[in-house]
Amino acid sequence: MRNLKAGLPVFLLIIFLWEAGVRFFSINAAVLPGPFSVAQGLWELLLSGQLIRHSVASLFRVTWGYLLAALLAVSLGIFLGLRQRPRHFLYPLIHFLRPISPLAWIPLAILWFGIGDVPAIFLIFLASFFPILLFTIEGVMSVKITYLRVAQNLDMGGWHFLRFVVLPAALPEIVTGLRVTLGTAWLVIVAAEMMAVKSGLGYLIIDARNSLNMTNVIAGMVVVGILGLGLDNVMKRLEYIPEVQWKRFRR
Repeated sequence: MRNLKAGLPVFLLIIFLWEAGVRFFSINAAVLPGPFSVAQGLWELLLSGQLIRHSVASLFRVTWGYLLAALLAVSLGIFLGLRQRPRHFLYPLIHFLRPISPLAWIPLAILWFGIGDVPAIFLIFLASFFPILLFTIEGVMSVKITYLRVAQNLDMGGWHFLRFVVLPAALPEIVTGLRVTLGTAWLVIVAAEMMAVKSGLGYLIIDARNSLNMTNVIAGMVVVGILGLGLDNVMKRLEYIPEVQWKRFRR
């Protein structure tokens, strides 16, 4: 919240320069509508229910795709971080698939799952899985050998070993991966909705563009930015977990 308050003057300055530029250069609203026109468009979308409906659709897809990816990636990442042979065996495949843009999978996603929520969730899963997996592996591999030896001397294994040794030490990297990846997932869902579904903020933007309604295009972009900022602030709360704070302080 403190960062939002600090950044408020910058947002107000951008809005002022935007409105001044539109008025001074007499820019056609069909090319670039001013901020007051966009605000009016947002209000109309809100009153019509479209804004809520499309926002909820996007958040629903991101939530499911992201949570499924996080659950599987963290579990697999912990396993691979602790097991050298499986890690070396799977690393080439992981690094082969990771650079492929999730958007490149859109034709296959539509072919396999049709048009609807499932292909969009699948694309979000792909966008989220590999970054979280690699952050988790690196976090587990960064556990100090001293901690591992102490756990061995105490004959600590199974769930207690994971709960009291591995997870606290790896958590900062995992949290960083979760936060960074959520931003990527939010980017991908907007692009995916422009091609793979008939609802969501991405669909709202592309539909407005097709009808040459630039006011709604920019209004959709504004909502994407606001929700993205909100999601990032929610994920930032994870940084206040005691284990994360402790390790960052030690650094």
